[in-house]
Order: sequence, then structure tokens, then C-alpha cells
Amino acid sequence: MELKGIIKGTEFEILKGNIDINIAGIEDDSRKVSRDNMFIAIEGFTVDGHDFIEEALERGANCIVVQKDVKMGKEGVTLIKVKDTIEALGMYSSRFYKEPSKSLDLIGVTGTNGKTSITYLVKSIFDAQNKKTGIIGTMGSIIDNKKIDNKNTTPESLTIQKHLKKMVDVGTKYCVMEVSSHSLDMKRVEYVDFQIGIFTNLTEDHLDYHLTMENYFNSKLRLFNRTQKYNIINIDDPYGKKIIDKMKNNVPIITYGIDEKSDVYATDVICHTKGVDFILHTPKGSIPINLNLLGKFSVYNALAAISCGIIYNIDLSIIKKGIESVKGIKGRFEIVSIDKDYSVIIDFAHTPDGLEKVLTTIDQFAEGRKIVVFGAGGNRDKAKRPIMGETVAKHADLCVVTSDNPRFENPDKIIEDIIVGVEKVKGNYIAITDRKEAIKYALLNARPKDTILLAGKGHETYTIIKDEVIPFDEKQIVLDILKDMEK
Repeated sequence: MELKGIIKGTEFEILKGNIDINIAGIEDDSRKVSRDNMFIAIEGFTVDGHDFIEEALERGANCIVVQKDVKMGKEGVTLIKVKDTIEALGMYSSRFYKEPSKSLDLIGVTGTNGKTSITYLVKSIFDAQNKKTGIIGTMGSIIDNKKIDNKNTTPESLTIQKHLKKMVDVGTKYCVMEVSSHSLDMKRVEYVDFQIGIFTNLTEDHLDYHLTMENYFNSKLRLFNRTQKYNIINIDDPYGKKIIDKMKNNVPIITYGIDEKSDVYATDVICHTKGVDFILHTPKGSIPINLNLLGKFSVYNALAAISCGIIYNIDLSIIKKGIESVKGIKGRFEIVSIDKDYSVIIDFAHTPDGLEKVLTTIDQFAEGRKIVVFGAGGNRDKAKRPIMGETVAKHADLCVVTSDNPRFENPDKIIEDIIVGVEKVKGNYIAITDRKEAIKYALLNARPKDTILLAGKGHETYTIIKDEVIPFDEKQIVLDILKDMEK
């Protein structure tokens, strides 16, 4: 694509070269640059792309986009300066890939908990109606039913545009995207057209970045002022009501809930060891649902997805088929299949509210003790750590406090922060820094009918220590430990 077409109508300054050149691709990682690529230098938290311009040139870049003054001696290369390269990355990549979001119905899901489950539930409903649907989110992008790993819950703008273009190319008509507060704040989705926004809930998280709940809320609010067709709001959540009050968008709203009066709601909710049964009520009528996912929180996730199906005028019988066909979501209350007289559950819960929801669900069916193996992420919101400890200790018979992606923090210090909350409610605990050893301890000390919850990692198959990503598949680790125990 011609450079002048990519940057037409935007604010830029040509420092060197000309714009009558062809761009074969766009990259913001110098290691991925190839011949005739545009390299956009992004100033990140730890790495500055402006320091890697020479590497991009060596790899064949013919256009460099910067927001700082730089020296570039190489001739025959165009150098462009813009005010904000992060915004330029979103805008230019959208244009390069021919604005793919305009060729899809894009559904954005935001909130603290439930985003991943809702994306998969929506896809299942749409699949049941033969609507070809993709996903972008925490567990990767699903394009033509093939999975591509993502680095973040919501990838960088360049990756989003690439993946949306791939969806368009294979005939996908709908995409469900997890939209994180970071992505809204950092302009990753600035040049993406959303038809529908879904709000799940808002509880304390990411305050290391946002600092206050008000800032966190305002980041989420941005999505609902950008949608073009509908907004779907959890009316039982106080922040859901606040979104409705603060929203300046004029698109219609559909509400869902259990306790408050809403458009889509559930009654006669019965939680059991196989899932949840409830009566679904919608503007299109009522129908019984036998959900194969555990916990009351799963009903909320289902109602959000069902509301999306209602907007697209999908028949209730098809919605029921789609919802009930979901048997489980990786790392979301995932029961590990083991030949033991106790249970092991893996869940991504890593916030006080997420832990509360999962543990309350376990309370409903646990016959023996509840053993919870958990930690907290390093270089993240420190204030939630004692709250997490207190939350778990109120439910668990034994807290095994351990490591969880410590990054550049001392894992022992993180554990100390958590234990403050555990001790506040006089919880029974043991601290084991090595997460594998912590899991082994829980398995070795399990008794008949006990329930072991491994919280925090969920679908992740790695752990992050400093800047190293180390393989760590909890499900496989459990199976390996049990196999060794039998020897």
C-alpha cells in the first residue's frame, strides 16, 4: 500500500525522504521488520522503540515513524514525525489492513471478571445459528476455529488489526473481543468500530496502573460511549447503574441481572455439582436453561451472552442450544480429571471478587475441607493482596500461600503481603514459595472428599519470573505429581 494513502489526512512532519513509496507491512517490533516495512517507534514503560531504529533499518525498513527527534544517516528512507506514535500505530495499521472492523460486527466485552467466559458463550450461541464468529482475548484469538496466542488480554492495536483482517479474509462476520481497561486507556482500540458493548462487573483490580477506582471505571466507560448498535449492562452491579447514568452514547441499552428488574433475567436459580439450572426470561419469552458451568457467577455470564443473542434476533431455542453446549472453559472452574477421592479445580481467579465468587460456589457442594493454593502477581496492585488473603481465609480450611508470576518483585515479600489478610481473620495457612512444591503439598495432604482449588493461573501455561517466561502448566503438573506419588 502506498505510504501517502496510509498517512493521508493525519498530522505528520516529513523529516526525510518522500511519501511516494510502497509499504509492504507495518511493525512496532524491530525484530519482526522485513523489506519495505514501516517501523513505528513506540516509547514503552521499559523499552523505547526509538533505540531500535538502526536494527529496523538493517532489516529493510523503508519508513520510520517517530515522536522524538532522532538522528538517521541512512539515505533512501522516509522519516516521519508524529505527536503520538501509539495513536499512529492504531491509525496507520487500521488503514493498512483496510479498516477491517468496518466489515465485521464487533462485540466488546469489558469488566473485571467474566470477560473470557462471555466471549466463548457468545461464540457458542452464534455458532449454533451458523454465524461465523471469531474471538480476541485472554486465551488467544480464534480465527476460523484456529487459535493464535496473544500477549495481552487485548493485544496491541497492530495485532488487533492483523487478526481482524484475517477474520474478514476467511469470511468471519462477527468477532467478540475482550476489552481491557489498559487497552481503552492506551489507545489500543482507538481505531476499532464496536457495534455492541457488554459490561460484566467492576471490582478492585489494576489499581497499580489506574490508582483509583474512579479512574478504572472511567477507562471502562469509554467503550460504551463508542458503540454503534447496543450496550448490554449488568444492572445488579453498582457500576453497571453508574455506566447507564454516565453514558453519553444514544444507542439502546439492554440490561441483565438476577436481583434487579432487568430486560433479560434469571429466576429459580438452582446451583448443583454439575452446573446451574434456571428459568431464562427475555423480551422474546421464557425458557428453562441447564447450564453446564458451575456457580451463580456463571449465570451472569450466560445472561450477558444471551442478551447478545437477543439483540441479533436469534431464536430462544437456538440460544438455549448454544449456551447448554458449553461444557467448560479452560482455566475457568476447570475440574481436573483424576482418579482420587478428592477434587482438584483450576481457576483464573486473581482478584478478591473473583476468589469470593469461586469459593462461594465451592461452598455450595464441598463435602470435605477446602484447600486453596494461591498467590498474587508481582509488579501489580499491592493493595489487593491482603484483601485476597482475607477473602480466601474466610472460606478455606487451609490456605497454601505461594508464588504467582512474581515478575521483578521478591515472591516472599508478595506472600508476606497476602498473609497480613490471612492472619487478620485467623486463617490456617502455610507459605511455600515454590508453586510446584505448594501444589505437591496440597495433593499430599488431601483427605477424602476434600476440594483443592488452584487459583490465579487458570489457562496460563507459564510463570513469569523477572523477565523470563517459564513453562508452567498446572494441569499437567498435577497429573505428573500424582503419577510420581503412585510409584
